[in-house]
Amino acid sequence: MSCDRVGNLLLTKFSTQGASDLAIYVPATIVFWLLKHLPVNRDPSLVAPPPGPAITQHDWDNPYTPRAQYVNCKELPGALRMHFVLDSKQDLTVVLDRANVELMRQIMGLYTKDLIDLEAQ
Repeated sequence: MSCDRVGNLLLTKFSTQGASDLAIYVPATIVFWLLKHLPVNRDPSLVAPPPGPAITQHDWDNPYTPRAQYVNCKELPGALRMHFVLDSKQDLTVVLDRANVELMRQIMGLYTKDLIDLEAQ
């Protein structure tokens, strides 16, 4: 994940099995919603996932990177299914295991100081 300079978006890149990496822009409002709703790891023996794909300037400059309009999540046994409705491409569904969910939650948490929460009260 990587944050834009304005604090509106995270560029999120997913590494997939059997396909190429996928990048989407996730608006700050979705990030803050996910942080409130993602399950927190309670298993001290959870093993960290392998490193994710690198984000480069080419990823930021790609005019075809879609933006998430909203996300629906469903908790599955040992995983989380996330269905992103995108503005310019076919919707994206990813299934993350517990380790990847926790990693995503932690990374998004680190970016909260750089993102603007427009719905904060």
